[in-house]
Amino acid sequence: MSTLEIRDLQVAVGDKQILNGVNLTVKSGETHAIMGPNGSGKSTLAYAIAGHPKYTITGGQVLLDGVDMLELSVDERARAGLFLAMQYPVEVPGVSVSNFLRSAVTAVHGEAPKLRQFAKDLKAGMDALHIDAAFAQRNLNEGFSGGEKKRHEILQLELLKPKIAILDETDSGLDVDALRVVSEGVNRFRETGETGVLLITHYTRILRYVKPDFVHVFAAGKVVEEGGPELADKLEAEGYEQYTRASA
Repeated sequence: MSTLEIRDLQVAVGDKQILNGVNLTVKSGETHAIMGPNGSGKSTLAYAIAGHPKYTITGGQVLLDGVDMLELSVDERARAGLFLAMQYPVEVPGVSVSNFLRSAVTAVHGEAPKLRQFAKDLKAGMDALHIDAAFAQRNLNEGFSGGEKKRHEILQLELLKPKIAILDETDSGLDVDALRVVSEGVNRFRETGETGVLLITHYTRILRYVKPDFVHVFAAGKVVEEGGPELADKLEAEGYEQYTRASA
């Protein structure tokens, strides 16, 4: 069992303060949805936890099983068990999907997987996500559709098996069929009960497939309301205006 504790996290970009004291705890077996309007700080939270150099930590802690992730490098955070599925994955020409994934598994787990077992796991993951076998030899994210990029990130998730997965706008740019397939992948990952999921989204549509245990509303760089799945239904019906108005 693992626990991610975010304590009074404060983050700036340049001279602008974005996060203003975020407190959140995610445990193994839990799925937390963070919802809020554009500019509320949701993606900033994800990238700050992962260690993006653009974001300056001005206060607080991010603890994974008692270890402060903010004191570790990006690769050390990944090896400790953090995973970030980015909203806009970068293209890497000349590096195949297969080579990237095997290198990632090697880097995170500290040793190269046996080639035959890796090939078996890769095929099983691709089949489950309805990914064509030729996908493995394509250049990483080069020319990928939005759906292909998202399926690839869920494939990473299933192969790397992190302690805590942060999924930033995983439903962005997906049609209904792709959303269903990606959501099924997230649910397979959750079903082990050994990992925690922090799901960041604007909309409730992915929450019809991936049922959260907790919903947190973000506004002005902090959590302004918390509740269960019913809170997502409230947001669907009423929107975010009451929160943005109160935080103005």
